[in-house]
Amino acid sequence: MRAVLCRTFGSPAVEDIPPPDLVPGGVRIAVQAAGMSFANLLVLQGTHQNRAPLPFIPGTEVAGIVTELAPDAAGGLRIGDRVCAGVASGGFAEQVVAPAENVFRIPGTMDFASATHFPTIYATAYAALAWRAALQPGEVLLVHGAAGASGLAAVEVGRVLGATVIATAGSPEKCAIARDHGAQHAIDYRAGDFRKQVLDLTGGRGADVIFDPVGGDVFDESLRCIAPLGRIIPMGFASGRIPLVPANLILVKNLTVIGLYWGFYMAWGKSQADPPLRARVRAMFGELFRLYETGALRPVTDRVLPLAEFATGLHRIEARAVVGKIVLSPGA
Repeated sequence: MRAVLCRTFGSPAVEDIPPPDLVPGGVRIAVQAAGMSFANLLVLQGTHQNRAPLPFIPGTEVAGIVTELAPDAAGGLRIGDRVCAGVASGGFAEQVVAPAENVFRIPGTMDFASATHFPTIYATAYAALAWRAALQPGEVLLVHGAAGASGLAAVEVGRVLGATVIATAGSPEKCAIARDHGAQHAIDYRAGDFRKQVLDLTGGRGADVIFDPVGGDVFDESLRCIAPLGRIIPMGFASGRIPLVPANLILVKNLTVIGLYWGFYMAWGKSQADPPLRARVRAMFGELFRLYETGALRPVTDRVLPLAEFATGLHRIEARAVVGKIVLSPGA
C-alpha cells in the first residue's frame, strides 16, 4: 500500500510499504479520507508533546470502508460498513487497522471528508466543553482560532450547549465564517486587543469558559479576560509556545485550568479500554452524528488533496491559510 512514512523527523515521504497486520479486536479500513491537523505538523517535526517512535505513519482521523474484521472485533461492524475511526497513528495511508471500539458507523448522508472531522475534532470539542468544562446555557464561551477545524467545532458545540459564543480569528473573512457557524461575536485579533473587546462585550466580567488551541501570548491574555470561577482549556499550542500558568491568577479569580487529552478516552497506548468510559464515548458519537443530521454541526473541508500532495497540505497549515480542515484522499 502507499503511505506517508516518516523515517527521520522533518523528512516524510510517500512510500510503498506492506499493509498493517490485522490485530486481535481490529478492523481493517480502506481509507477514503484522512484528516490533516497542526498536530500532524508538530509530530512530523518531532516537536509534539507526544514524540512518535521512528519510523511511523502520521494521521489520527480517518474515514473509509471496512474490508476485514478480526474474529473478536466488537461493536457489530460488518464488511462494507462506511465508518470513521480514531487511531494513534497510521492514518495517512491506503489502509489502516483500528481497534473496533474506536470505529464508528457514519450516517448515510455524511461524506468521507466530513467524517474525518469527528474522531478527534468534534469529539474533543464536545468532551472539552460538555464533559470537562460543564459549559452551561447562558454562559459566555470564548473560542480562539475559530476558523480552524477545532475552533469551528467548539463554536458549533458551544451554541448547541446554549452558550453565548465569542470567537477570535485572524481576518475579517475568518471572523465571518465563525459567525456563520454560530458565533454571536467575532473579533479579528490582528486588528486590536481581543482582551479589551471580550471585557467590553461582557460588561467587564469576562468569559466563563475559554477554549484555546493557540497558547502562547493568547493564553496569557485570556487569563486576563476570564470571569471569576472561569474555566480555561489549553487545547494546543499552535503559537509555538507552551505557556506557564501563574498560580496567583488562579488563586485570586478562583479559576480552573482544565486538561483534555482525547487519546485518553480512545485508550491510545493502553492494552484495552475502560468499558464504562468506552460506552460513554460511543454514546457521544451517536449524539454528534444526530447533531450533524439536524444541521447543527457543519464540518468545513478546506480542500481535498491526493496523498502525494500531503506536503502542500502541511505548508498551508503552517502558513495559517486553512479554513476548517485539509483532507487527504489516499485513493486519488
